[in-house]
Amino acid sequence: MSETVSTHKKRNYKPLIIIVTIIVNGLVAVLSGMPGYENFDAFDVKLLPMFNAIFNSFTFLFLLAALISIIKRKVTWHKRFIYAAFTTTTFFLITYVAHHFLSTSTAYGGEGFLRYFYYFILITHIVLAAVIVPLALTTVTRAWNMENERHKKIARWTMPLWLYVSFTGVLVYLMISPYY
Repeated sequence: MSETVSTHKKRNYKPLIIIVTIIVNGLVAVLSGMPGYENFDAFDVKLLPMFNAIFNSFTFLFLLAALISIIKRKVTWHKRFIYAAFTTTTFFLITYVAHHFLSTSTAYGGEGFLRYFYYFILITHIVLAAVIVPLALTTVTRAWNMENERHKKIARWTMPLWLYVSFTGVLVYLMISPYY
């Protein structure tokens, strides 16, 4: 009986995950307290939230396709859709940072139940968006290291949370867009 020996070299991605998480979440936190850029007129900054929602929509669809692919044991397609989701999430992050650097915050103008619903969605979205950064990075790096069981274990948390974050990002945009 011969055993198959894995020649895959595992890498320690933890320092990179920590650095990226601190940079991304720190940048978002800092920008949330900034007043916005004065007199910016190169393009209509109010277009950026719409792009945020579009990128979040694609992220949601790619994640859903990745989930369906892995359920059907189509690993190659699962990987492709996950990389597509990371790509659209990166584009989202770029437009999100640009918007919050270039403009002031927009207050939600709804009242009654919708106001409470909006803030519930917004707060859970913000908290889980911060959490999803290290979770998604940890999940993908476990796959890169061929730690399949550990990857599956954390992906069971990452996938639904990332789906929620991308979906609620679109929902937040739809609810606040009349007030831009």
